[in-house]
Amino acid sequence: MDALADLLDGVRARGALFSQSIMAPPWAVRFENRSPLSVATMVRGRGWVVPAHGEPVALGTGDVAIVRGPDPYTVADRPDTRPTCLVHGADLCTTPEGEEFDEGALLGPRTYGDRSDAPDRLLGASYEVGGEVSRRLLSALPEVLVVPADDCHRPVTSMIAEEVVCQAPGQQVVLDRLLDLLLISTLRAWFDRPGTRAPSWYAAMGDPVVGRALRLLHDAPARPWTVAALADGCGVSRASLARRFTSLVGEPPMAYLTGWRIARAADLLRGGDATVASIARSVGYANTFALSVAFKRLRGVSPTEYRRALVSA
Repeated sequence: MDALADLLDGVRARGALFSQSIMAPPWAVRFENRSPLSVATMVRGRGWVVPAHGEPVALGTGDVAIVRGPDPYTVADRPDTRPTCLVHGADLCTTPEGEEFDEGALLGPRTYGDRSDAPDRLLGASYEVGGEVSRRLLSALPEVLVVPADDCHRPVTSMIAEEVVCQAPGQQVVLDRLLDLLLISTLRAWFDRPGTRAPSWYAAMGDPVVGRALRLLHDAPARPWTVAALADGCGVSRASLARRFTSLVGEPPMAYLTGWRIARAADLLRGGDATVASIARSVGYANTFALSVAFKRLRGVSPTEYRRALVSA
């Protein structure tokens, strides 16, 4: 296990919203479903991603864009084209005036547009992402990132484009798994591109010493780690590991481990009925008190208060 795999493991499509628009210019599709994470690609034609903040980003044929929400965003033939379609959810697309499209605009399953042979074909999909682990990944991303077609996993985008217009048993599950693969391959390609401001922990994974330390921490976060034990596992001195880890990751090894443990604990508190004591042990704390001290220091509330707030939300 590595840091990226751990973070991506918490971001999985479940009933993801897919929509396809086939249009002739001028066109602009505004996504207002407020998803925390979306993927868009031009199957044919070209367009622009216009985020809520920041500058428009060009999107060529086959390029894949990942958009971090929850603010609405627009994909258009030109940055200044006014929206012609609003996507509100899985089964609701309207005009800017709020009128639902009539059946004449429905070209097939999950597909709206002018006509099936229109020159521009936009495919979009949105994730429902929850949990502290997922937010650690989202916080590392810019509002919009685009990976050029030459660096994308083209067979995946082609398969999604074919599957999205089908209606067959298990179709949603097939689309969800393909979307997961597209997201993972796109993020990995973006992190590896020259000039990308990848998060420090990602770049550190390529270091023979710090990368080894990160894998050890992610493989066994509940182990009673010390800097000395971690250094021994990496085959270097304690001082060397501490200096190298802090330089590459941006924080000391034990601070990184604490943040990771608390993120995992927060997701366990969110996701089930396990007791705080059992959660404490599973993430590396001897008892409830030890977890509570660390949790409150990083989150500002105790684990019990955190869980109570989730239930009442």
